[in-house]
Amino acid sequence: MKSTELSGQLTNSQYFNGMGFSGANQSPQLYWENAPSETKAFAVTMYDLDAPTGSGLWHWVVFNIPAEVRELPSGAGDPANNQLPEGTLQSNTDLGTPGYVGAAPPEGPAHRYLITVHALSKKLELDEKATPALVGFNLHFATLAKASLLAYGQKH
Repeated sequence: MKSTELSGQLTNSQYFNGMGFSGANQSPQLYWENAPSETKAFAVTMYDLDAPTGSGLWHWVVFNIPAEVRELPSGAGDPANNQLPEGTLQSNTDLGTPGYVGAAPPEGPAHRYLITVHALSKKLELDEKATPALVGFNLHFATLAKASLLAYGQKH
């Protein structure tokens, strides 16, 4: 997985707009290649490994991306933009709403944001109300291969 926008650090575009941040709350542009030939769909997740919750924090959960798609444009995580391919679903984040929610780490060390694309053996039979844990459980059993990138974000 790669991004033309990210090079190790989140940009202001990927931060939340609120909670002391003035970001654009915009999901990053992402692309991938070399998926297994038997891929039936893709999923993309973004997870804060260091959120002070005891269980991290899911910032984006999108799945059933058609197998022929290899890129998500910047801002695709906003449900109002309608930039995702037909049939693609965004389920709830840990904030309880579907779509992308920007980073908003508290003061202190940088947080690690793990963005992963999963090549799936089948489409997930879930809807947009699925919790990140339920999607993750289903991804575990349907993932043929995956690739990740790590970006850091910190409150300044």
